[in-house]
Amino acid sequence: MNVVITGANRGIGLALVQGYLAKGAKVFAVCREATPELAATGAEVIEGVDVTAAVSVAALAERLDGVTIDVLINNAGLFQNETLGAIDYDQIIAQFHVNALGALRVSEALISNLARGGKIGLITSRMGSIADNTSGSYYGYRMSKAALNAAGMSLAQDLRGRQVAVAILHPGFVQTRMVGFAGDVAPDTAAAGLIKRIDNLTLETSGSFWHANGEQLPW
Repeated sequence: MNVVITGANRGIGLALVQGYLAKGAKVFAVCREATPELAATGAEVIEGVDVTAAVSVAALAERLDGVTIDVLINNAGLFQNETLGAIDYDQIIAQFHVNALGALRVSEALISNLARGGKIGLITSRMGSIADNTSGSYYGYRMSKAALNAAGMSLAQDLRGRQVAVAILHPGFVQTRMVGFAGDVAPDTAAAGLIKRIDNLTLETSGSFWHANGEQLPW
């Protein structure tokens, strides 16, 4: 089984790399800059990839030319906070470029590599749920993750004929650098749940929105 993971150098991405390697998969670990921890895993590291740049993603596709992908996980993400009255719109745009457009760009670039019966995992957030928003703020993160969820549903419809299923996945509040290690779930625990959700994904459940713990989430 060949697995491609973006944002693989630390946090959830690194834990996913380790989890799939433990399952015996061949893992292509994609990132902007490799860490010693990633290099030590034994995965095939592809660094220097910026998911927001067309030329960079095209180079990734060229690097993977001829590789059949069974699982593609779009994990690269950017988390910032904006509050009403002090919104940095450039910061919001940056989150859209990474969280929503980056995942779509990578998925489109690698469509021809996806095996029939392959799977795409989009690592989103329940903060992209409109129904679940009871606290406000985080405008860029919430909006970009909602956009990612919408892209995931379209991918699920467009790829159904190729028998490629799409999982839209919330990992939980994970203890990573992105949130200052303030989470309540360890990265390896989150990764194990995400891998289980992807393992259980079928064409019938393609395009649905799940927590790593198995709970289906509201839009």
